[in-house]
Amino acid sequence: MTQSAFDTANHDDYPTRLPTEKWQERKDPVVWGNWTPEAPLTRAQTESFEKNGYLVLKDVFSPAEVAALQKESAHMRSGEAKIAEDNVITEPGSNEVRTVFRLDEENALFARLASDRRIAGAVSFLLDDEVYLHQSRLNYKPGFTGKEFYWHSDFETWHAEDGMPRMRAISASILLTDNDALNGPLMLMPGTHKNFIACAGETPEDNHKTSLKKQEIGVPSHDALTKMAKEHGIDYASGKAGTVVLFDCNTMHGSNGNITPFPRSNAFFVYNAWSNRVVQPFAAKAPRPAFLSSRDPKGPISIETGKIG
Repeated sequence: MTQSAFDTANHDDYPTRLPTEKWQERKDPVVWGNWTPEAPLTRAQTESFEKNGYLVLKDVFSPAEVAALQKESAHMRSGEAKIAEDNVITEPGSNEVRTVFRLDEENALFARLASDRRIAGAVSFLLDDEVYLHQSRLNYKPGFTGKEFYWHSDFETWHAEDGMPRMRAISASILLTDNDALNGPLMLMPGTHKNFIACAGETPEDNHKTSLKKQEIGVPSHDALTKMAKEHGIDYASGKAGTVVLFDCNTMHGSNGNITPFPRSNAFFVYNAWSNRVVQPFAAKAPRPAFLSSRDPKGPISIETGKIG
């Protein structure tokens, strides 16, 4: 990164972790490029993403591909796979696996999934740039005991604690189990990506050690969430296994707990624009560990085609 690019990146257009909560309009595009008939998404899909801040794509992966991914997922959660201890987060109050980080490094099949044109190609189009993985993980919300995850904007944390300069990142959730209204699916507030909520409070040292299980810093107030919910409503991303949910880095989202007998699992990839690589944190003394924020990517993802598994 050149010095001029570095200086631009370190100019803070989204100050947060302030004495009081503040609202501001988004200063970045949502869809960075222009749609053409050759785009991997239709015009309607592109416009829907721009308007709502997320997009649900049904039947992206075949039953055979899903079965192969489910097999690898079960193996990783079984305790038989050799996974680095730092990459595993358990459920609060139990030893059940909640999250496996660095998914693309821990498993070759999921690395192939991350580079698949059906996901990475669509994201690269929306961001109008080559992309790399800022973060990857396997999420598992077990039946009966799967805990909720509170409302938040990912960008607020990535900006404050990782040093992500611009809102030029998109998350992809690949459903490995059926997600419905009952088993703790992803919930989103459509349209909330158009405003940035600067949260109140300073970032504690090593905040990630507690925020991965229960996020308390970098979340909007009840008043702000109520205002957003009344204005935009709340939706949930349902679909059969093989569905892909793309959502903007600043879309307000969360999930309920899962007290059904049916677990919820997904592979989760955060794609950041290559031109938007992280710098020093904007509201923390030190960046989060590399398993949460890739700080030295070797190069953009090489997008692949063909079946998985």
